[in-house]
Amino acid sequence: MDWMLVAEQGLNGVQLGVMLFLMAAGLTLVFGIMDLINLAHGSFYMVGAYLTALFTRSFDSFLLALPAAVLATAALGLLVEVTTLRTLYRRDHLDQVLATFGLILFFNELVRILFGPVPIFLNPPAALAGTVDLFGLKYPAFRLAIIGVGVAVAALLWVLISRTRVGMLIRAGATNREMVTALGVDVRLLFSLVFALGCGLAALAGAMAGPVLAVQVGMGEQILILTFVVIVIGGIGSIRGALAGALLVGVVDTLGRALLPGLFRLFLDPASANGVGASLSSMLIYVLMAVVLAIRPRGLFPAG
Repeated sequence: MDWMLVAEQGLNGVQLGVMLFLMAAGLTLVFGIMDLINLAHGSFYMVGAYLTALFTRSFDSFLLALPAAVLATAALGLLVEVTTLRTLYRRDHLDQVLATFGLILFFNELVRILFGPVPIFLNPPAALAGTVDLFGLKYPAFRLAIIGVGVAVAALLWVLISRTRVGMLIRAGATNREMVTALGVDVRLLFSLVFALGCGLAALAGAMAGPVLAVQVGMGEQILILTFVVIVIGGIGSIRGALAGALLVGVVDTLGRALLPGLFRLFLDPASANGVGASLSSMLIYVLMAVVLAIRPRGLFPAG
């Protein structure tokens, strides 16, 4: 076995896990506190990527475009929450699914009208365009930067959730929303802040995905499925669970896709090995989810 390949794909898995964490952290808080199923969460990931491309072209700097895109997407999320989603809190989950699915269609068509159907390819900033030597492994500096940003965001979220008054209210809201309301907390404002935070985190993931993946219409739906798997594995409403689940899913998914075809080539012809390996690798995360739920039905680190 090529251990350099394993190490490289392992790092790629951690990088994917970081992206999934940024998506899952906001979504799990929205569902855990607001009891809102938001299928449109991936749309804010897409909007963040497109706004980063737009601002990069305007500012001629990816590093300036990224925070601008995150703030703009958070503001857009706040507007959507106030004007649309606020009416859904007391509705059942089916209504929420239908309404937020409608938002997916709306954002996809809006982006297609504004930016066109052709994918956009972003370049990483010049300082991060090369590779870094990690014990003989040449690894892209930008992917390492993504991992570093994810670790920093996870630390900041831990401080926010565990060491601040707002974090205390968020944790309390995830555990017992009625009690928080009875204590006189402005729950509507809390909901708005949590939703805007989640949209900003999704936009950050989309912004950093731009130089790695193609920025295209519908890119949010592709990562949304993995994000829901992460939330189920980690535990609904739990930031710690989102981090653990995201890293687990990212590494398992990436290593499975990279290594399983080669493993099956040991006793199958190449064409069959590639087909069987690809099929099984696409199933791995769902098998992982089933195993975790069989052992811990509420996820690895459920809130409360």
